[in-house]
Amino acid sequence: MEIVLGLLIIAIGSFGQSSSYVPINKIKKWSWESFWLVQGIFAWLIFPLCGALLAVPDGSSLGAIISSNPSAALKAGFFGMLWGVGGLTFGLSMRYLGVALGQSIALGTCSAFGTIIPAIIAGENLFKGSGLILLIGVCVTLAGIFVIGYAGSLRDKNMSEEEKRKAVKDFALGKGLAVALLAGVMSACFNLGLQAGESLTVEGTSELFASLPATLMVTIGGFITNASYCLWQNGKNKTFSDYKEKGVFVRNLLFCALAGLLWYSQFFGLSVGKSFLVDSPIMLAFSWSILMALNVVFSNVWGIVLKEWKGAGKSTAVVLTIGMAILILSAFLPNFLS
Repeated sequence: MEIVLGLLIIAIGSFGQSSSYVPINKIKKWSWESFWLVQGIFAWLIFPLCGALLAVPDGSSLGAIISSNPSAALKAGFFGMLWGVGGLTFGLSMRYLGVALGQSIALGTCSAFGTIIPAIIAGENLFKGSGLILLIGVCVTLAGIFVIGYAGSLRDKNMSEEEKRKAVKDFALGKGLAVALLAGVMSACFNLGLQAGESLTVEGTSELFASLPATLMVTIGGFITNASYCLWQNGKNKTFSDYKEKGVFVRNLLFCALAGLLWYSQFFGLSVGKSFLVDSPIMLAFSWSILMALNVVFSNVWGIVLKEWKGAGKSTAVVLTIGMAILILSAFLPNFLS
């Protein structure tokens, strides 16, 4: 029962993340770099800080937690800066491929690298015992991603250029795939950062929020990368004036805050959900892959709602449904096999 509850909590956070790009579509008169920076202030600074404060027990402080292992904090921040590159390209993958296909490719790659690399670093044998179960789970997840990617290629064939542009304004399959794959590989560094920052706790820290200080360090690193790029783009494109658009500033700020909150909910849910998986080491190790798989499922649900798949044909819809079913199965598979 605890495993089911843990998966449910992770799923709720996943739904929040997959929904985070919906309010972004409501932002008006701001360039990409402007809204990406502002939503990042909420997603990678404000809400992670609020979450990390929940991990502080009575009589302690967040500073005490971070300083309990400065080396771990710096490593988490470094991986966060690498993840920041993935965050930048992740946003571009949505631009070129849409919410559904862009998240599918990027998150699938992120799922595999983010799950397998920590296991290898920990000395796990991926060809026997729990390591093999982990590897099988990742392979099934990737199979689901491949099926959804195939559905995306079918959509590309079945839709006219006009229909593609109507569904996704800047649709570009080749460029989008390259960007999404890079985003996935670099985004996997987020989980490496969480692993590096596992020791950032003090006595009395609640198990529910134990990984949130590490999450904060990773997102700070990611913010540095993203903010540097966005400010450079603001200067290059002369878009600093976006922040002075009085008619839309408050509206855009609220939508950016909502997007940031929804995005952060995935890692808040991951931290709380993992606390219910401690009695199942395999599910605990697979939790990152579960989060990514559910992100793909929910992002494709949003893709359907936003009519990104409209006009793709019935056969494409069948393939997409099969891919989503495989991903849902992959979330429970390690528990069944163990």
